[in-house]
Amino acid sequence: MTFCRRCLPFLALPGLLFTAIYARPQSAPSNSGSVLMETMDAELHRAMASLGKTAGKNGEQPAPYFLSYSVADATTWSIAAQYGSIIGDNNVVHRRSADVQVRIGSPEQDNTHGEHRNSALTTIGLPLEDNRAALARSFWYATNRGYGRALDSYLKVKTEQQVRAKEEDTSNDFSVEKPVTSSIAPGPSLTPDRAKWETRLRELSAMFRAYRNIFYSVVALNASDETDYFLSSEGTKVSTPYHKARLVILARARAEDGMDLFRVETFEADTLDGLPSQQEIATKITAMAKNLEALRVAPITEPYNGPAILSGRASAVFFHEVLGHRLEGQRQRGDEEGQTFTKMLGKSILPSFMSVVDDPTLTTFHGVPLSGQYRFDDEGQPAQRVDLIKDGTLKTFLMSRLPIASFAHSNGHGRAQSGRMPTGRQGNLIVSSEKTVSDAELRKMLIEEAKKQGKAYGLYFEDISSGFAVTTRRSPQAFQVIPLVVYRVYVDGRPDELVRGVSIVGTPLAALNRIVATGDHQDVFNGECGAESGTVPVSAVAPPMLVTEIETQRQAQGTARPPILPPPAFDDNALPAKKEVR
Repeated sequence: MTFCRRCLPFLALPGLLFTAIYARPQSAPSNSGSVLMETMDAELHRAMASLGKTAGKNGEQPAPYFLSYSVADATTWSIAAQYGSIIGDNNVVHRRSADVQVRIGSPEQDNTHGEHRNSALTTIGLPLEDNRAALARSFWYATNRGYGRALDSYLKVKTEQQVRAKEEDTSNDFSVEKPVTSSIAPGPSLTPDRAKWETRLRELSAMFRAYRNIFYSVVALNASDETDYFLSSEGTKVSTPYHKARLVILARARAEDGMDLFRVETFEADTLDGLPSQQEIATKITAMAKNLEALRVAPITEPYNGPAILSGRASAVFFHEVLGHRLEGQRQRGDEEGQTFTKMLGKSILPSFMSVVDDPTLTTFHGVPLSGQYRFDDEGQPAQRVDLIKDGTLKTFLMSRLPIASFAHSNGHGRAQSGRMPTGRQGNLIVSSEKTVSDAELRKMLIEEAKKQGKAYGLYFEDISSGFAVTTRRSPQAFQVIPLVVYRVYVDGRPDELVRGVSIVGTPLAALNRIVATGDHQDVFNGECGAESGTVPVSAVAPPMLVTEIETQRQAQGTARPPILPPPAFDDNALPAKKEVR
């Protein structure tokens, strides 16, 4: 099990590095999934009726008690530009992949027990054409292969149970849920006006040519239409369409001492027309470029332990990392997990004025699209709003179909990237507060707290890029969050000072108990989160917050020098450029 979870506002360059089994260029999105769904249904029932009834070398082989087929059918396209020119322009690409899950034994104990959890899953690429014979053959191959793996693991599980000590949590390996049937119409596809978007990206990417010290920048647009299908032997049958347009702007600079600096902005919507206007994006580019230029000459911060304000966006990432991962159900079970909050149900883990929910049924928050929304999770369960913390008191966890003590059922949070087993994951984590003040008052409280502690300044974290949380028992229960923009707020009235090289570190119980007040508005962070079940889109919503104590350390600095040769437009010794011949 991995313990590092990086939650980023972008995934490399979405779509530009896209590869998939059996992917190919297409002139248009795929048609109706009726043939695919019918073939899945027929092959699943044939497998359930036949597997386990053929005698093996040692007698009758056990039949699976559960079988599911999950298919992601996606069409994507992408464009990227740099310095005013197109550097990547992918045609429409169509891909299909299937996850086949086979469980042998019973819900009480099956082949996925303990460290064998992944033994249930087999992933393959599917034919792109709606050819029944070809699709059926692919499902047959994956099912047969998956059954063999599951059978081997089930025998190992039974053997291990005879020689190992009794487990602390003896919950079942799989929850029993009611079957669900739902089919949602796909809706209009995201058909691009390529000429329009190429022009827009050229104009936006050309803006970075005006900044001498930004040595790398890119503007990338990605759009996708995806329909997810899920069928199980229990009778669940759902198909759910998703549409997403994402614009990513990335820029990098380097300080004289070798420290690498970057800024990133992302914009998301469920339609291309829902993305911001050209002027709004241009304003963001100007702000991030000027900020990078300022960061290059900003002083490096020293290790710090004192009061700080986190902006709403920074707080959102903070809560996702420090709290959210530790409320995922599977982290409450197993000998390797640290189980920070497992024994704290019904107890206070946040100030009484704060509450936390995870609600993947929300598509927007105050008009801002949310990346973590979905209708059904990756185990075919309906998405649900879950009240995790009420008035500071822990109420429940984010549950997949892996039960834990006191929680025998899913609450619609079993999520996974294709090719991974679903686990309890965050969707739209929303933090609210009943003790709110204006930004001006929050700043005043920061200065007063810094004076009280004898500090020359407090810190203000404006933007955060990523972080990771360690939840395993054999490692310290710690977290690290990487800020991008940090200011010193001086108590003597001096102007705020931009600093660089800051990394927030700490332990969750201590950090969460230092919150004393929050702002009167909430901000949204959209990103991608990686964990054991792969990378999934997530959102976090939170107000700015004041903490009486936060610990920082210096980031790794780097040794590479900034570019020695200046960019062409800034080189006084460069020869005049030749005029283009048209």
